[in-house]
Amino acid sequence: MKSYWLESTSANAYPRLEADLQADVCIVGAGIVGVTLAYLLHKQGLNVVILEKDSVLSNTTANTTAKITSQHGLFYTYLINSFSKDFAKKYLYSNENAISSIMHIIQSEKIECDLEIQDSYVYSCLEKDRQKLILEAQNVKSLGFEATFCENIPLPFKTIGAVKFPNQAQFHPRKYTLSLLNLIPQNCIYENSKVYDIKPNNKTYKVLTTAGTVSAKYVAITTHYPIINFPGLYFLKMYQDTSYIIGVDVKEELFPGMYISENEPVTSFRTIPFQNKRLLLLGGSGHKTGSSNIDLDNSYKNLENYVKKLYPKSEILYRWHTQDCISLDKIPYIGEYSNLMPNVFVATGFKKWGMTTSYVAAKIILDKIIGISNPYDKIYSSTRLHPLKNKDELGNMIAQTSYSLIFNKMSTPIEKYENLEIGTGGVVDYHGKKLGIYKKSKNEIFAVKPYCSHLGCELSWNNLEKTWDCPCHGSRYDYKGNLLNEPSKKGLEIVNLE
Repeated sequence: MKSYWLESTSANAYPRLEADLQADVCIVGAGIVGVTLAYLLHKQGLNVVILEKDSVLSNTTANTTAKITSQHGLFYTYLINSFSKDFAKKYLYSNENAISSIMHIIQSEKIECDLEIQDSYVYSCLEKDRQKLILEAQNVKSLGFEATFCENIPLPFKTIGAVKFPNQAQFHPRKYTLSLLNLIPQNCIYENSKVYDIKPNNKTYKVLTTAGTVSAKYVAITTHYPIINFPGLYFLKMYQDTSYIIGVDVKEELFPGMYISENEPVTSFRTIPFQNKRLLLLGGSGHKTGSSNIDLDNSYKNLENYVKKLYPKSEILYRWHTQDCISLDKIPYIGEYSNLMPNVFVATGFKKWGMTTSYVAAKIILDKIIGISNPYDKIYSSTRLHPLKNKDELGNMIAQTSYSLIFNKMSTPIEKYENLEIGTGGVVDYHGKKLGIYKKSKNEIFAVKPYCSHLGCELSWNNLEKTWDCPCHGSRYDYKGNLLNEPSKKGLEIVNLE
């Protein structure tokens, strides 16, 4: 099944770049950030080229829950304690400004995208979290925003309360962003044009694809994961997390508002208009991408079993998953890609809150290009030298990378090739060699060297999606070895079995 956002919309087909072009700005990645930036740049009269490795708006933007909110979990107590009150206030109002700006675009451009004003809530079912929720509401109020602690919320189960942010919003992300795409020149958009390198060329840059190149003074890398490893080193400063969403007809009247839990497992609720009724979007089952110690086959089942307990007559209509980049200090990286690459910009690490952050990022990069001071750019600085606030996660990353790079490679696979069942895969011992093998059928067997082409970490088999996933930095490959997700730039080495 595809996501509801994909199933309910269609996009124009755009050509592959097969010539050498010039532009003021080259944008790499046609998701919501890249398209929003292109729209804003076009409004300023700048000549833009957009390059997309797949189809426009088909990846992260098409697999979100699409909440437009400045409430990113119980986040503001963390920001005040880890940074400062002023930092937290700027983060809050950069996102509130994004909400109002997105609404203004929708209204001024007359975009039909199922926009709905909704209150947003972070709730808990555990009594131990009550004071944490109350403190968060108090801290947000101290920043000048009317957050409140609510004892009762209209979810179909008992909670101990929630923090409420009023006047947030939700929409259809593809309807919105496809409309923005149609507002810029159509001859500047190129699909199936994978960028593999960016090279300085006097005072400009050459953006290299497998067929053509784009020469531009400015480059914005708005891909899900930054495509250039050096400089920047974003693979040392972020990890990737996978979560799952189901679209459900519960056969009952649903509640207003948008909700996410504070306690584990993190669960998200929102509704969407659908055929004269409303569907529930239920998200959760999150895990670090490439995790090998969990049963991924249950990722959707857990959500489906949960919703059946709440609504026994419910019918599952859609299933999809998404992968998100999370920085070590939980703040997105927006701005200069590196001090060694002037006029190259990046936007990544949105921590699952890409709808509001997409506008924050696009506006910061726009202002840098046209020479306007942005009041929020410093808190998101992508060249900051203090991304290590989350020391526990840093330790986990170092441990996982070391394990996958060194110990896994030295170890012998536990499972023998002969014992691998049809329809499953894994890293196995094949006549004394360690290989990654997927047995699709008795006569269709696919073998790869099970090491990520990014930095060589040993891969994990994802039997739910039939993919090879990297536990170090989140690259993913299909069972044939073709690259699906960065930071890798190429597929896996294929092995022909004797």
